[in-house]
Amino acid sequence: MTHDTQSATQGPVVQVDIVSDIMCPWCIIGFKQLEQALSATGTGARIRWHPFELNPGMPAEGQNLTEHIIEKYGSTPEQSAKNRSQMHALGEGLGFTFNFSADSRIVNSFAAHQLLDFALGQGLQHPLKLALFEAHFTDDKDVSDTDTLLDVAASVGLDRAACQQILETGALAATVREKQQFWTSRGISGVPSMVFGGKYLVTGAQGAENYAQLLQKVIREDAA
Repeated sequence: MTHDTQSATQGPVVQVDIVSDIMCPWCIIGFKQLEQALSATGTGARIRWHPFELNPGMPAEGQNLTEHIIEKYGSTPEQSAKNRSQMHALGEGLGFTFNFSADSRIVNSFAAHQLLDFALGQGLQHPLKLALFEAHFTDDKDVSDTDTLLDVAASVGLDRAACQQILETGALAATVREKQQFWTSRGISGVPSMVFGGKYLVTGAQGAENYAQLLQKVIREDAA
């Protein structure tokens, strides 16, 4: 099932596939930019999210965000702080709040991806994805923690017991791994990666204007 972000729109609707990790701040920034583009063009979108892990080897206890950024990208603590400040401002301009602190952590997102896969079949993947972004970046919650995941899932209308069973049994673990492999085998190595109309791939948060141009391009071609 897909989610129509603008079910009330009378305009055309474009399929947008987004390969993403909830650990990635640029993924929620890119989505909020896409929302602006949809509004500006009067376009609807069927959004489907696909799994990607920026840090598939992240241990269960996670890692301090500043330490992780320094280790992974060679940034200094000062550069890391400046980047977070810029991201906070960018988020505010898009209506999303980033609350970074000295204790913010990167955690393993594989369990969350399994819940998102379950939610897809329930027609609730899109609201769950957005709720997980908010839990992680705004509320500074540990979205690798089972109870936290179940709370977030229940908040968007998913059955808590069914979600708990999914996580405890790992029933969708192999399916999620297959989906991750599908995208990485096609050269996806960074997120967000968005596919417009099943044929145009763009990587990174490209801005509302660029997304609007892509939406209009797909609409023109579909109408031709």
